[in-house]
Amino acid sequence: MPSTSSKRFIMLGMGSFGSALASQLAANGCRVTGVDQRRDRLDAVKNVIHEAIIGDATDRELLENLPIKDSTSVFISLGETISRSLLATLHVKELGARDVVVKGVTKEHGKILSHLGANRVVFPEEMVAKELADKSSWPNVLDFLPIDPEYSVVEITVPESLEGKTLAEADLRSTVGVFVLGLRDVMQGRFQMFPEGRTKLIQDQILLVIGREEELARLREMN
Repeated sequence: MPSTSSKRFIMLGMGSFGSALASQLAANGCRVTGVDQRRDRLDAVKNVIHEAIIGDATDRELLENLPIKDSTSVFISLGETISRSLLATLHVKELGARDVVVKGVTKEHGKILSHLGANRVVFPEEMVAKELADKSSWPNVLDFLPIDPEYSVVEITVPESLEGKTLAEADLRSTVGVFVLGLRDVMQGRFQMFPEGRTKLIQDQILLVIGREEELARLREMN
């Protein structure tokens, strides 16, 4: 597995989402090339990312001069104009991009992008809204991480109805469908990966679980 510093990314479109993503990748030690038609957007990040290029991200000639084949991923975030992200996706796939991640506008847009070869289509506003809604609706959920469209990893305080039971007695795999990855004891500052079935659940413990949305909802609703 390559070190973080050896990873190279291309960001096509340096609006609010693109700039934030590019800046965070750079902060993580990655080499980021950003492309946008607006100089002011690039000026805001030129001292943060590895390379800032002024130009049209749908211009095939410009894209041919980028290290697309050598990049870990190409990110595309070209605003609300659907045709531009479709064209950019088509070009970078034809130019040999290994992994293409595109910011979607609508579900239909996402389907077309997938047919064009996009490896992932993301809807940042929906992801943030869902996380905020879940945390607001279920205060016992401490952290929420979607890992694909179907599964998420969640940190949740032990429900009162499970206090005093062992993990085997709670049998969360059978009762709600989630799989327990770990257990954190807040008071003792300890974390157990894949805790044994005889482990007793008590107050001040946090479960780390993985499951589908409907399974996690059943767990959150336990009291």
